Amino acid sequence: MTAKISHAQISHAKISHAKISYADVEVGTELPAQTFSVTRATLVQYAGASGDFNPIHWNEKFAVEVGLPDVIAHGMFTMAEAIRVVTDWVGDPGAVVEYGVRFTKPVVVPNDDKGATIEVSAKVGAKLDDNTVRVDLTATSAGQKVLGMSRAVVRLA
Repeated sequence: MTAKISHAQISHAKISHAKISYADVEVGTELPAQTFSVTRATLVQYAGASGDFNPIHWNEKFAVEVGLPDVIAHGMFTMAEAIRVVTDWVGDPGAVVEYGVRFTKPVVVPNDDKGATIEVSAKVGAKLDDNTVRVDLTATSAGQKVLGMSRAVVRLA
């Protein structure tokens, strides 16, 4: 499954308030990596905020019955956590012009005090026109890549 969000869906503003300068960025520039924790409580909160109450995200018995190893995080939650690496780096969520991912593996969230973690790293993959760059993201959980083809186009200062 693939998800893609365009600038029109993110923001109507055309002016970027990015804190990173296009001139100061090179292909290969690494963004600060981040780790995000996910617990069952996090999933319940996200379900309430998003309206996505699919039982695979909160009911272990149901998740296992449909062939999953356990309850899994919402794909859009995983996608949102990953882009935080970019928005924290650039300093302006409105600077994200486009963002897309392919969901490759689910984030399995055990019912314990630890839950799961999502590790996200990113680097500038290309300098584009109009002060934009393509940022390539890598997101893993439990040693497995959970997002593939994860890329964002970001307008810099």
